Amino acid sequence: MKADDFPKYGYPCRVVAGLAFCTIFGLRRSFREDAVRCIGRLKPSLQIIGKENIPQNGPCVITVNHYHRPGFGAEWLALGISAVVPREIHWLMTAEWTAPGKWYEPIKGAYSRLLLKYLSRVYGYTTMPPMPPRPKDVEARARSVRAALEYARRHPDFMLGMAPEGANQAGGKLSMPASGAGRFALLLAGLGSLFVPVGAYEEAGSFCLHFGPAYRLEVPSALSADEKDRAAAETMMKAIAALVPVHLRGEFA
Repeated sequence: MKADDFPKYGYPCRVVAGLAFCTIFGLRRSFREDAVRCIGRLKPSLQIIGKENIPQNGPCVITVNHYHRPGFGAEWLALGISAVVPREIHWLMTAEWTAPGKWYEPIKGAYSRLLLKYLSRVYGYTTMPPMPPRPKDVEARARSVRAALEYARRHPDFMLGMAPEGANQAGGKLSMPASGAGRFALLLAGLGSLFVPVGAYEEAGSFCLHFGPAYRLEVPSALSADEKDRAAAETMMKAIAALVPVHLRGEFA
C-alpha cells in the first residue's frame, strides 16, 4: 500500500497535554479514556471483526501480534484494543526501545528507558525488558514476571494485555516468541485466566482488529519444561494467525 492508502494516525492535543501534566506531577491517568480519544479521531474509523468475542470481564489475557511498519508504532495496538474493551487493561509494555546495529542505539535506549518508565507510572503498567532477550536483562525480566503475576493475584478479575512476540517483526509477519513467553503464559493460565487472541493489521486503508473466541491455554503434562514453553507459545500464535491475512501469518501460515 502507498503512504496515502494508510489510515491517518494522530494524538489529540488534549491527550498530549494531559499526559505531560500527569507525568510532571506524578499523577495516574486512564489509558482507556486516552485510547478512546485517540481512536476516535482515526480516519477512516477503526474496523472491528468478531465483536461478539470482545472480553467483558476477567480473568483473561488478551494476546495480539506485534504488528509494525514505518509510520505505525506498536502503541496503536494497545490503543485500539483498549478503546473497544469496556474495562481498563493492564498492559505489559517494553521498558526500552532498541535499534540493533544503529549508531544511535545508546541514545535511543537511554531516552526510551526514561520515557517508558514515566509512562508506566502514569498508566500503572508493568514493564518488561526488550526482546529478543539480552543476557544483562535476566534479573530484570524475572522481576517483571513476578510483578505481573503479583498484579494478577491481587486482582482476581484481572485483564492483562500483551504481544507474545515482544518485538517488531519484518514486514509485520508473525514469528515465534522468544523462549520463556509460553512458560509465562502458562503461569497466567494457572491463575484461571482465559486467553483472547486478537489479530491486528491494516487492510483496504483501515486499521483492523479481529477478536477471536476465548480459549484455555493447556499443554500435555507429559512434555518437558522446554516443550511446554514452546507448545504454549505455538498455541497462542496459531490462534492469532487465524485472525490476520495470510500474507502476515509468517511461519504460522
